[in-house]
Amino acid sequence: MREEAVIVGAEIAAGHDGAAELLVTLRYPDGGRAQVAIDAEAGFALMRNCGVSDLSGLEGQPWRRMLEGAETCSTS
Repeated sequence: MREEAVIVGAEIAAGHDGAAELLVTLRYPDGGRAQVAIDAEAGFALMRNCGVSDLSGLEGQPWRRMLEGAETCSTS
């Protein structure tokens, strides 16, 4: 199976509108890192998808858990 990005950290941050967001740090197989900001609803869904009750439990989880149950994007 091909390696994929994993979650290596998560923290609560203030979004541009002042609402809480979850800032998720990903590590790619080549060692690169990126941060992704997701809204609170998606953050809680991520925690449910991973079966964790606190942010430290997200470490080591595959990044694809962020997509589970997500609505399909539409351009219409």
